[in-house]
Amino acid sequence: MGESIPLGLEDRAILDLECRTIAGHTCKVVRLEPGGAEAFDVQALRARIGERIALAPALMRKLGGRERTPAWVPDDEFELSEHVVPAEVEQAVDLPALRALVARLFEQRLDRSRPLWRIDVAPLRDGGTALIWRIHHALADGTASVRYARTLLWDDSTEAKMSVAQAHAAHAADEARRRAHLAGFLRREYARGECRSPFDGTIGTRREVAFAAVPLAGLHEAAKALDEATVNDAVLAIVAGAVGRWVAHRHGELGTIRLQVPVSLHHEGDQTANHDSFFSVGLPMNEPDPVVRLCLAHAASAERKLDHDAQYREHLLHELSGVPPLEHFLTRIERNPRRFALSVSNVPGPREPVNVLGRAVARLHSLAEIGEHHALRVSAMSLAGTLCFGLCADPHLVDQLQLMADGIEVEAQGLFDAAGVVSATPPR
Repeated sequence: MGESIPLGLEDRAILDLECRTIAGHTCKVVRLEPGGAEAFDVQALRARIGERIALAPALMRKLGGRERTPAWVPDDEFELSEHVVPAEVEQAVDLPALRALVARLFEQRLDRSRPLWRIDVAPLRDGGTALIWRIHHALADGTASVRYARTLLWDDSTEAKMSVAQAHAAHAADEARRRAHLAGFLRREYARGECRSPFDGTIGTRREVAFAAVPLAGLHEAAKALDEATVNDAVLAIVAGAVGRWVAHRHGELGTIRLQVPVSLHHEGDQTANHDSFFSVGLPMNEPDPVVRLCLAHAASAERKLDHDAQYREHLLHELSGVPPLEHFLTRIERNPRRFALSVSNVPGPREPVNVLGRAVARLHSLAEIGEHHALRVSAMSLAGTLCFGLCADPHLVDQLQLMADGIEVEAQGLFDAAGVVSATPPR
């Protein structure tokens, strides 16, 4: 752990997004089932993490180096009690109070004099416990965060059953083929949306969060039966439907908006903090039929996957990294709200049930920070048979966020009904 490690290009780009209104971290909300009469033991959690922290040395490094060459440097005064703490609540919280607590913590900055992560442990009114784990996005993307959870939190008896790595689809096309794809790639990825994004506004420092959950097997079965589509296609379809419901009540009918879809480029065994790209798809907000939206999402995603748009984007940015004016120009285009309205990510979590100190993990919600002129962010993460959604927004621009989250469950049920799938929504 002794040497300094320079931040990668992706990590630095994420760090550069921080400003007065953007904190830059992500969050995992791990909800544990009740464990009997005894309260959850924070000291035992610290001991568990302390036994394993050497397996995740990046979490014992803090931000250092120079302004233009930031690096992760060893924290010689690392103290676990500063990173695993009881939440500041007067009493056990119910779900609305939990959402408010998570939002309040999300608004706070992580202390840059220490490694950029922290777990706040909150008691729940039903006897369960919530682990609210903030980790800076420059330190870990969604896939890396799952890797850290597997390393530090899950009980040993379940770790061996899990496989969270995604295969890295290598883009081995030669230069001629890349040139042939360029026109289509630029048309698909850098086209402007048909209408102004309803989430385009000047964001502030306030945050609101909301949660939803749908049966994973049911979503997979419905997507396959209706259009030979994937769970990812179904996620885009039901999110578009839920957002469309919200938009219709507040802005009237809108046409097509573009959804940015992050794609993990991690390969099995890598230890990088951030290695992903994305592609974008346009979906209609005023289409009431979830099956039509599913077919549109499937067709658009299939085309982008066939031509490896996410990998091509990574290659293009790498090529432009030595030409600052062009790199800056492309970055400005990519962040334009007409380029995409909101980001919708889906990261695979544990495939089998997992426990923390003997308590079953009931939910695993992921939250990601919003951006300038992008006041809403939607994240999905699987946990065994459940797909958990986390929504984060600026409440001044996106109000009643839980109603939008509830709409995700309604839209999923619409797909189940259309496919004849019997799949009850998991209890909250």
